[in-house]
Amino acid sequence: MTRSARILVVGDVMLDRYLLGEVTRISPEAPVPVLRTVREETRPGGAANVAANVAAMGAHCTLLGVVGADAAADEVVRLVAAHGVQAALVADPAQATTQKTRLVAGTQQIVRFDTDATVSDLARAELLARYTAALAEADLVILSDYAKGSLTEVAAFIAAANAAGVRTLVDPKQTDPARYAGAFLLKPNRREFELLFGTGADIAGRAAAALAQHHIGHLVVTLGADGMLLASADGTSAQVPTEAQEVFDVSGAGDTVIAALALAIAGGATVAEAVTSANLAASIAVSHAGTYVVTARDMAARLARGAEPTKVMAEAALLPLLEAARRRGRKIVFTNGCFDILHPGHVRMLAACRRLGDVLVLGLNEDASVSRQKGPSRPINRFEDRAEVLAGLASVDYVVGFGEDTPARLIEAVQPDVLAKGGDYSAESASGPNAIVGADFVRARGGQVVAVNFHQGYSSTRIIEASRNANTTETLSA
Repeated sequence: MTRSARILVVGDVMLDRYLLGEVTRISPEAPVPVLRTVREETRPGGAANVAANVAAMGAHCTLLGVVGADAAADEVVRLVAAHGVQAALVADPAQATTQKTRLVAGTQQIVRFDTDATVSDLARAELLARYTAALAEADLVILSDYAKGSLTEVAAFIAAANAAGVRTLVDPKQTDPARYAGAFLLKPNRREFELLFGTGADIAGRAAAALAQHHIGHLVVTLGADGMLLASADGTSAQVPTEAQEVFDVSGAGDTVIAALALAIAGGATVAEAVTSANLAASIAVSHAGTYVVTARDMAARLARGAEPTKVMAEAALLPLLEAARRRGRKIVFTNGCFDILHPGHVRMLAACRRLGDVLVLGLNEDASVSRQKGPSRPINRFEDRAEVLAGLASVDYVVGFGEDTPARLIEAVQPDVLAKGGDYSAESASGPNAIVGADFVRARGGQVVAVNFHQGYSSTRIIEASRNANTTETLSA
């Protein structure tokens, strides 16, 4: 059975506070606008925003950091818990929780004033101890360094993760590159990159040199309107153009990027694939006012507006979306098949499956799997074409391929609430050709197994044979 990735976020925890209103006059006391406050909002900031994004995109997330023993710290814990984050924060009575308060008139930020913490050596030592203990349960670590003091000794955090065999993704704010030596991935923006590695036109060349010198696996440099640059220790590099359609507010966009990178990498994606996913997530974040937590639903909706058949998902990308849907109480339905020639019986069966829940996942046999079952002349249509046609059906939410003879492993990965099958399969049969593969697993988890109505007169094999017979008759007549 698969599970969601366990991502540990460590760093400078903040509370973002917004005072929103309108300006109707200038103060008689000084030439400054008078803001009439309409409402106040609070949002997780810094490492807390990273953690909220990680959880909202579908991973299990634990947040570590140093805060004050104050109301702002309580508010941060409440905010991240609402997104499913487990917070294990070090409360230091001698400091105040870092806050960023923004005054916003309409959609325009007028001013921001900060309350910064001073993290004590004792609190840092406690944070490192908790972090070292938590590494045993982590698949990946994000170090969110805002130079507020929690990660002053960031090298020790990277070294501890390396010793535990856990990869680290680091969002850097310090200017000494040696502090980040040994990181799996470093994600600076353009200014941070220049402070770390110097200025000049050849960013890719400087990135390659930095990787070799500091034993860093990958550099992902966010370049604003110019997209992102990926450079890897194996010498490869690529620049990914921005996905943003409308930039409303860049606050917290870097947090979103590193969260999306971590989620994709932990799910088995290559770093290049992760950059594409992070680029998309950033485009969502900057289209909202203030720090915005990007969810799995946001990602799926943005993909659905693209030109590609984006319902067709790799398994590693699909599972976090399903976990996020499950957390929102949505019922997952799974069905599978070859669907070599789509006919009305298929369309009716899939519509019936979709009515059994909220999200229909269709497991589609890949080409080699079809050939083993149907013979060397099949499939008639290759996997990519079958998947695209199926993704065009309103009843189908996701299409995911599998290469095995049966979908048993995929069913255990998806963990559906309902397992459905059409044709002449039986929900009661425990074995034999009519048994539904995966039924025992789903029932053991408390799920439901359903055999939907079989529509007589429709068969892909029959359609293909009739077509071949017709072609043979035409050839003989000629």
